[in-house]
Amino acid sequence: MAELNDSGGGGKKGDKKVRSKKSNAKVDLTAMVDLAFLLITFFMLTTSLSKPQSMPLGMPEKEKDKKEPTTIDVADNRTMTILLGENNKVKWYMGQFATPLEGPKDSSYGKAGIRQEILSKVQSVPQVTGDSKKGLIVILKLDKKTNYRNMVDILDEMAIAKVPTYAIVDITPEEKALLNK
Repeated sequence: MAELNDSGGGGKKGDKKVRSKKSNAKVDLTAMVDLAFLLITFFMLTTSLSKPQSMPLGMPEKEKDKKEPTTIDVADNRTMTILLGENNKVKWYMGQFATPLEGPKDSSYGKAGIRQEILSKVQSVPQVTGDSKKGLIVILKLDKKTNYRNMVDILDEMAIAKVPTYAIVDITPEEKALLNK
């Protein structure tokens, strides 16, 4: 490439103005780029990412040998069944569906709704059974049209009420018909 060198003169020999040569200003950015990558790497490795908030949920192990599901007999006065349906519908009963000890009753989500019912049963079941080690057992039955949010809300209610044992079970056609009423 051709380069134009201006000596600083105005073209005339007798001109007294002297101009200095301007040098090309080049800055080497290699060190700054290296430093930037080192800082990015340092912050990526030392920053703790937010951990997902989850609730522990115990799932049964898959049994390959047994074809029939295992059933456990539990006293009716310890068992509360909560039915969750579409449009935020909640119903509950104590005991078995065919011969309930109490209910079925409509309820709602929140402090004045199902939480109050669960808390009262958590306190009354050990008194009824006469054994403080035997607490409330809650069976959750969800319709296929139940919102995911409603399931999370009812699991939160279990945690708030400190229910020792609860399970999510398939809903029967009779209970589904009760929810649709």
